[in-house]
Order: sequence, then C-alpha cells, then structure tokens
Amino acid sequence: MINLKSNSFTIPGKGTTTGEIECQIRIVHLERVLQAKREALPEEESARLALTYKILGDPTRLKIVMALNNGEMCVCDLAAFLGLSESAVSHQLRRLKDLALVRPRRQGQTLFYTINDSHVAAIINIGLEHIREGG
Repeated sequence: MINLKSNSFTIPGKGTTTGEIECQIRIVHLERVLQAKREALPEEESARLALTYKILGDPTRLKIVMALNNGEMCVCDLAAFLGLSESAVSHQLRRLKDLALVRPRRQGQTLFYTINDSHVAAIINIGLEHIREGG
C-alpha cells in the first residue's frame, strides 16, 4: 500500500518504508541483446568512428572544419583565422586529412584545403542542430 501524503509504502512481508523502490527483478531481454549483437559494428569500424569523433572533439580542429565548411582555405588563411602558427595548423590538418575529413588541392606551391565531402558537413550540422535544440 502506498501513502502519497507521507511518501511511504508497505511491501508485503517487509513492512513500511520510505524513499525509492528498488527493482528486485532483473530480466535480460534476450531478443534485444541478440539483435544488438547482430547489428554491432565490427571492431575496426567502431574504433575508426570513435577516432573520428575524438579528432572532431578538439576545438581547434573543429574550428578548422567549420571554416572549411564555407569554402577552401590555405594554411596561411587558417593560421590567420585561428591565430596560430602555420606549423600548428599544418599539424592539425594532417590529423584531419588522415581520417579523410579534409582534402588538399595544390595550386602551384600552395595547398588549399576543403572538407572532404558532404558527410563531414552533415556530421557538423547535425551536431549543431542537436546543441541548438537544447540537446
């Protein structure tokens, strides 16, 4: 029996208590567990996806990708935008390029970078939508 006024309840054979009720029954929903196992990513894909989010989790690299989302930029442009050395920007671009998040285009001696494809923009835009909605 539950008494809403005093926040107490009676458990048959255990007496009256107050506070939260702890679930005493543990049930494994085997069909759901098996479905999750069937649909689980292979280890290699899981590791690569986690690394992609880790790389994008760095504020400097995220700023680079966001800037490149609006069009290509060279290392000098990005260094000026970020207030960093060209060497530091090149290091960050290398990490992004290794995961195919950005790609270079050579024009003479200058490398211009852009996001690799629409998937990269989608990752960023979906994340922005999520946080702007209060997620």
